[in-house]
Amino acid sequence: MSKLTYAVTGVASGIGAELARVLKTQGHRVIGFDLHETHVNVDRFIPLDLDDMESIAAATRQLDEPLNGLCNNAGLPPRDGLEVTILQVNFLGTRAFTQRLRDHLLPAASILNMASRAGHGWRDGIDQVKRLAQLTRRDQLEDFVRTEAITATQCYNLSKEAIILWTIAETEAMVARDIRVNSLSPGGVLTGIIGDFQRAFGDKMAKNVARAGRTGTAEEIAEIAAFVLSPASNWLKGEDIAIDGGMGAFNQSDLLDLKSLCLPKEVST
Repeated sequence: MSKLTYAVTGVASGIGAELARVLKTQGHRVIGFDLHETHVNVDRFIPLDLDDMESIAAATRQLDEPLNGLCNNAGLPPRDGLEVTILQVNFLGTRAFTQRLRDHLLPAASILNMASRAGHGWRDGIDQVKRLAQLTRRDQLEDFVRTEAITATQCYNLSKEAIILWTIAETEAMVARDIRVNSLSPGGVLTGIIGDFQRAFGDKMAKNVARAGRTGTAEEIAEIAAFVLSPASNWLKGEDIAIDGGMGAFNQSDLLDLKSLCLPKEVST
């Protein structure tokens, strides 16, 4: 496999750190972006604060080489008091960063946006996502949060719904540029911020994890992310891929009452 160059945001911890490790193991060059400096499994580190448009502009100005892929992994969990920051970092800042980096992407490059199972309610929230997508500045978000009367958990869900729909919306324009864009929706992953998700989603998350048998690992998500970024996934375009140990399927089966479709417990004679 030839050596490729990938940019990864949120590279200092969690899934981003594991993705950098996997990409380096595969022999690739990694340019890491994060608020917290790290030089572990990165060939070059560039500071980035997605909550600050000047930082976004400065970070992208420092990039002076072409990319084979970009993973927008940086994000904040559902945490009270961070409502505006969650929407800025997880969506508006990520979108602005991608726009500024777009011209660095080579033909056949891949963009991977890290969403979440928490964003899978987008069909019910599409109008609210569209209202959010009309905003372009952080200073507009305080009024938005107040007007929409949304909690930190709702802001998180909304930000991930926006990531999924933004990915879908960008697909055709990116295909015209010979760039692929997809999103991943992890669920129940054991990272340093899992406590935030346990507090936000409570019993629902606990039951899903119990049914799956365990939480996922950052490494498991990173392995799939590396594949989606790679040329090997070349016909995968505009898709959101859930990585949740079957949790989504469990819930869908319950909702649709699919027990009658299951294999019989005993083989017929």
